[in-house]
Amino acid sequence: MTAEIDLAKHPGRHLLEPEALAIVKEAGLTVIEHRTATSAEGAIAAAGQLGYPVALKLVCREIVHKSEADGVQLDLRDAAAVGAAYRRIMEGAARHRPDARIDGVLVCRMARLGVEVILGLTRDPQFGPALMFGLGGIFVELYRDVAFRLVPISEHDAREMIHEIKGFPVLTGARGRPPRDLDTLTRSLLLLSALAESRPQIDAVDLNPVILYDHGCVVVDAKVFLTDGEARP
Repeated sequence: MTAEIDLAKHPGRHLLEPEALAIVKEAGLTVIEHRTATSAEGAIAAAGQLGYPVALKLVCREIVHKSEADGVQLDLRDAAAVGAAYRRIMEGAARHRPDARIDGVLVCRMARLGVEVILGLTRDPQFGPALMFGLGGIFVELYRDVAFRLVPISEHDAREMIHEIKGFPVLTGARGRPPRDLDTLTRSLLLLSALAESRPQIDAVDLNPVILYDHGCVVVDAKVFLTDGEARP
């Protein structure tokens, strides 16, 4: 799927994940390799193209929180596992929301392990767009250890955000682990800031997790929400 998405004419308030990943990729961030499939056979073929192991994720506009509908299946290592996972996802979606339109599944290459961080964007009615950064995965929910800045940000602002969180030592090689690529992380925050300025129709972005390595990073999961149609700051 290309990133040529007319947000002004988009049929819903949130983008499907393939669309969200396309927007994020267009902005300059690296996203996980993926394909969209509409059948078990198509998912198996996509997995073969990407290489195992893979993950399958439900693509459905009416079901935003995919895990609640058995819509996320991870670490699938062969064709049989992919076929079974596809069927589980379809059955789970039907139970969770019988009237939902299912657009298929997203087949993603499983990302190698690294440090999970979250990058976010939200628009405040009074102050306008703001960026959020913190440790990702379960840590953002447990500790709420995040930093915020109003858009636009400078490189200095981005580096301040990174250093500001209490979990910063995790990024610098705590307990003998390799230090992470803070230059790429800084650039990613700047790219998200630029996206907020160039796409005023975007109300919120949630990139969680973004997996940060000693060299580079990759966006594994992306949610993009649109404004209600009225212009915002």
